[in-house]
Amino acid sequence: MPNPLLIAQSDEPLYLLPGMANRHGLIAGATGTGKTVTLQVMAEAFSRIGVPVFAADVKGDLSGISQAGQDNPKIAERVKKLKLEDFGFVGAPATFWDVFGEQGHPVRATVSEMGPLLFSRLLNLNDTQSGVLTLVFKIADDSGMLLLDLKDLQAMLQHVGENASQYQTQYGNISAASIGAIQRGLVAIQQQGGDKFFAEPALNLDDLMQTDSNGNGIVNILAADKLLQSPKVYATLLLWMLSELFEKLPEVGDPEKPKLVFFFDEAHLLFDDLPSMLQEKVEQVVRLIRSKGVGVYFVTQNPMDVPAIILGQLGNRVQHALRAFTPMDQKAVKAAAQTFRVNPKLNVEKAITELGVGEALVSFLDEKGTPGIVQRALVCPPHSQIGPITPQQRQQIMANSNVAGVYDKVVDRESAYERLKSRAEEAPAAAQNQGTATSSSGSWFPNLGFPSGSGGGRRGDTLVEAMMKSTARAVGSSVGRQIVRGVLGSLLGGRR
Repeated sequence: MPNPLLIAQSDEPLYLLPGMANRHGLIAGATGTGKTVTLQVMAEAFSRIGVPVFAADVKGDLSGISQAGQDNPKIAERVKKLKLEDFGFVGAPATFWDVFGEQGHPVRATVSEMGPLLFSRLLNLNDTQSGVLTLVFKIADDSGMLLLDLKDLQAMLQHVGENASQYQTQYGNISAASIGAIQRGLVAIQQQGGDKFFAEPALNLDDLMQTDSNGNGIVNILAADKLLQSPKVYATLLLWMLSELFEKLPEVGDPEKPKLVFFFDEAHLLFDDLPSMLQEKVEQVVRLIRSKGVGVYFVTQNPMDVPAIILGQLGNRVQHALRAFTPMDQKAVKAAAQTFRVNPKLNVEKAITELGVGEALVSFLDEKGTPGIVQRALVCPPHSQIGPITPQQRQQIMANSNVAGVYDKVVDRESAYERLKSRAEEAPAAAQNQGTATSSSGSWFPNLGFPSGSGGGRRGDTLVEAMMKSTARAVGSSVGRQIVRGVLGSLLGGRR
């Protein structure tokens, strides 16, 4: 049985129980109140008991977890005040990831893995456009067309748009306007770096759940400072990872410790303008993924950023200070205070506005899964470095990583784009070959729109062209007009 994790201390130590860590949690508080350091303390603690961690580093500060900390007056004062015995400085094993491949190993997914629902969220499509995108994915599946990168999806959209009438009977109406809107959205995503994210080799989630030679869980850090310039890409990426974990991991019930702990920083980005269908999926994943041994911890400025149904699933809570400068702020403070189990000795609503940096209201689940009485506490100092590491240190860690060289080179195998391009190139050649073969037989059939092979290189008139020339000559007479009506009537299926 893993030892309880000391996270904070009030009149007594406050422990996060490993067996309850997959019941999810919340770290909330205004900017500058210590949320990132709290995340770092919790990630360290999980790593020490062999639990891998995944966390987004939105400010670049979390990279310091890979290095041993250094003594300074503030940490020394906190250690002395909390009477922490045998406190020492040590870093945690870390792996760095980056969608753009600049500050970490590339993170990639295929278009098929993302699926039409998440793509609709990413592109901000309406219901009609989402329906068309779903049809395109379905047609690709039925045709055996692999959708791996953005150019595959763009080629498939173009193909379906140009051949919409052929698919209408089986799949329903396909709006050209919707195809155009989706294509424009894909161009925007491509400009934001989507062409780097949607590619192969795709991320193997097993690579996130590793331990080092000492049995410490690897802390996976996603460089998200640049990614946050595209908030929907960021939120969709993390939601995809949660969904993939939910789909792939087996049921484990309530393990002694989690298989993986997932920290979702800037969590409000996930729920901004979230379609109801997708929000229901998020709620389902958060509710059920704990049985797969995964703990999800949302990090955000205000608890009200998280929908009430999901907020009710977050049993382990660390609430840093909130500011109450406006009536809306005061309402948020009151709502946050009401989410805790009441402590008769503490005015929670008042305390939330008075907390200092590194101080928090803490409530963890007990061994029966019951929320503990909220207590005002000081968060323990981290054992690792506070603040970012140097680029040289980052490069050295990447070079020695277990996944070094695995994801660095893009693989572009045959998929929808290549197959559709090949078809387009083969079609004119096939038409030319067919025209040449029929001309040599002396038949009149090749002149129905196919070039003749005779005439010293000059293209012969097609049947339609010959008819039009004859029409021009004969249209002046009543007999000519009757012939024209007769010929065109027979070609178009009308009466003679």
